Amino acid sequence: MQMNQAQQQAVLHKDGPMLVLAGPGSGKTLVITERTKHLIEEEHIPEDKILVITFTKAAANEMKERFLVKRNSNRTGVNFGTFHAVFFTILKHAYHFNASNIVREDIRHQYLKEIIHRMELEYEDEKEFISDLFSEISLVKGSQMELANYYSIHCSDEVFRTIYTEYNRKLKNANLIDFDDMLLLCHQLFTERKDILAMWQKKFEYILIDEFQDINKVQYDIVRMLAHPRNNLFIVGDDDQSIYRFRGAKPEIMLNFPTDFPECKKIFLDKNYRSTANILDASNRLIFRNKNRFEKVASACKEAGKEIVLQHYETLSLQNQMLAQEILKLNKEGTALSDMAILVRTSMGSGSMLHKLMEYNISFQMKDSLPNLFDHWIATDIITYIKIAMGHTERSLYLQIINRPKRYISRDCFDRPEVDLEDLKDYYEDKNWMLERLDQLEYDLTILGTMSPYAAVNYIRRGVGYEDYLKEYADIRRIKAEELFDTLDELQESARDHKTFADWFAHMEEYKEELKRQSLEVKNNKTDSITIATMHSSKGLEFQVVFIIDANEGITPHKKAVLEEDVEEERRLFYVAMTRAKENLYILSSKERYNKVMPYSRFVDEIKGIDSDNKEQAHRVR
Repeated sequence: MQMNQAQQQAVLHKDGPMLVLAGPGSGKTLVITERTKHLIEEEHIPEDKILVITFTKAAANEMKERFLVKRNSNRTGVNFGTFHAVFFTILKHAYHFNASNIVREDIRHQYLKEIIHRMELEYEDEKEFISDLFSEISLVKGSQMELANYYSIHCSDEVFRTIYTEYNRKLKNANLIDFDDMLLLCHQLFTERKDILAMWQKKFEYILIDEFQDINKVQYDIVRMLAHPRNNLFIVGDDDQSIYRFRGAKPEIMLNFPTDFPECKKIFLDKNYRSTANILDASNRLIFRNKNRFEKVASACKEAGKEIVLQHYETLSLQNQMLAQEILKLNKEGTALSDMAILVRTSMGSGSMLHKLMEYNISFQMKDSLPNLFDHWIATDIITYIKIAMGHTERSLYLQIINRPKRYISRDCFDRPEVDLEDLKDYYEDKNWMLERLDQLEYDLTILGTMSPYAAVNYIRRGVGYEDYLKEYADIRRIKAEELFDTLDELQESARDHKTFADWFAHMEEYKEELKRQSLEVKNNKTDSITIATMHSSKGLEFQVVFIIDANEGITPHKKAVLEEDVEEERRLFYVAMTRAKENLYILSSKERYNKVMPYSRFVDEIKGIDSDNKEQAHRVR
């Protein structure tokens, strides 16, 4: 491939720091591999003096393979690796660590499980809670934050600090480290042992870093120590694609690079080889709204191409129907399903879209593990109420919901495998207030048994008081109750078209089996299939056709985005989603979602170039 002027300038750079701003589709991998080749062949730098770092093992392997092809070789002395792989190599030499010192994923989870069980914390989805805790632990370590100064997102500060301390104590006692500890130990080693630092500085004379916008504070601090005093630091990335703030990555690190290295040269890869001019211009209009960014404008190498399709439908159901029909139309016209992608803001809330794809026999593969709505703990609670109303009497069912909402009924009174409410009344015969609660429960279950599935979900929410229980739970977990209500809304909507509980339950089973079947077919490469991915996991991918769905306020930008810096991150995420498209881009939204009016995303107006302070009310719907 012929390199453009900016790419050539970057490749020919030899000594000192350089910042390469590489927008989507601008050929950054080409620049990194060509510069590495240039250093060896033209500047005569020994291969083993060069270190190329990226963020994932897959990306490091791909980079290495491309480099080997360029050099027409099957081996190289260049060090290609992830941050963790490089830092662990350093720790192996210093502390004689080996693979057995890295804690296994199942052991990490076991440690947290033991801690939260012993603390008797209140949570519903253990897997989700543990995942949230690990994200926070990683954030604290990666930001080198004082634990006392950290305020937890998912539980009380005191509880989190106890969990964090106890988790690290368990690791230390077992002589184990996690991935974040690799960074912290490496930082500590370089800080305390200048002789060891000097040895590695001599070893790695030229350092190239890909996807620099994803770096966190401790990674950056180590890299700066490692590059000193030569500062042959060649960083490639795009501040507009910094979307991992929840992991400690901040665009500010990249934005401050010229301040940290005043002598640094800056190159902007200003040609986009991926997207049509219409797609690129629209994504530029969006990202220009962010204030915290390098000023830059990329130009498209492709023609204008097709207009972006912005559609705002009356209902969610209509949005999903039109999505499915458009996919089939494009497929019939010659675009393979594998050249298309549907991008969603979060993995939850995609159930109705998946149902529609199944209805139209459109094969799909999921980049992320999109959860089955009916497996969610909230769905399990609702289904349990209905099962009891249908006449099920198993003890486990009653234990699941008896205090959701709180009725203060003791587990001790469930002393038989089958439950009879009359036995419970006998247990509380001297407590009139408890008898009243049991009478109310009996009445609720009787009423539920006569209802349609849709009405039953609604009655459990408001008549039984399940929403009140969720509000209390949300307060304890420091999350917004609305996020839990979203799951209830989706569940209730799924019940709408079913007249009986048996029909609804049969539909749940069919849906579960269809998800399994689709997954198996894709795994065995038996079928051409469209990719479904979250915006986060779409980064680094590209497709002929991209559908961004549910472009509504509260979804994208997410309702959690309150501060301006949060909104800027959401805008970067939408920008990443838009720039995955090569030829066709569809941005779809609906006016109503689960009986609630939903405004379309502010990003739609920004794409159109409409000022949000003086925005047009009318939509051009095609």
